[in-house]
Amino acid sequence: MFRLIVLFAAVCLAATPVRAQSADPAPVIAAERAFAADALTMGVDRSFLKWATPDAVMIVDGAPQRVGDLFDAAAVFDPAAPTLVWWPNWAGIAASGDLGFTTGGVEVGGGRTGHYFTIWARQADGTWRWVYDGGVNATSADVPGADIEPDILPTSTVAASSAEAAMGEVRAVEAVLAAAAADDQKAAHLPLLAPDGRIYVEPLAPAIGAAAFAKALDAWPKAFDFSAPMGGGASSAGDLAWTYGRALWKDGEAGRSGYYVRLWQKRTTGWVLAFAQLIIDPPPPPAQG
Repeated sequence: MFRLIVLFAAVCLAATPVRAQSADPAPVIAAERAFAADALTMGVDRSFLKWATPDAVMIVDGAPQRVGDLFDAAAVFDPAAPTLVWWPNWAGIAASGDLGFTTGGVEVGGGRTGHYFTIWARQADGTWRWVYDGGVNATSADVPGADIEPDILPTSTVAASSAEAAMGEVRAVEAVLAAAAADDQKAAHLPLLAPDGRIYVEPLAPAIGAAAFAKALDAWPKAFDFSAPMGGGASSAGDLAWTYGRALWKDGEAGRSGYYVRLWQKRTTGWVLAFAQLIIDPPPPPAQG
């Protein structure tokens, strides 16, 4: 089964060489910084709504929710409220220049308490808006500060024939990953992880690079029941795609649940996981006596 994962990721239809025309992630980084700056001057609600597409998604309280259902456009900025600060330290963009991401540290009220991950899409008018935003709770004390330029994921040099083709290929690889993860998620993930990728395993600090992956995956349950992707999207070049879906697992005898979020990049070896995280559902409320 695990050999099948490697073969499937490598074969996934023919890889088409692409020429990067607008592959500089600087506009994505600038959008993230402006988004974060607005949160300090106009408030979190209005900033999140300003920079999101109408169908942008966050996974909150154990469910994917539209941005308009989570934030209030009429919210009044309260300068006395605890500050929410975040900044990018890793970013990337598709060869077609229409899909990108950033991730980095989060500081709440002066305490470095998490790591965010945002997917950005370029709109028809050339502006950038986020389509997914979410993160994990873990110390970000060691994350480089906002004055340090982010590391960059190299843009792919191969692609599928279209965004639709890319999503079809990624869904097929997701199915193989899910089948293997039902038995041994560590062995299932390792062959698919990009050597220069990242995994966020709460409450650990981000696992960056191949040397850190095995330890991080040991902190996840032995096996997962992953659903097929419930949402996501791909670049028009077909070289970068993101997905999210349901994850179920056992904690002893108790059932647990959450959502996976993944970023896939097509390379000469096939589709690889550039990023993976798990958004864990909140515990159920205590039973009423």
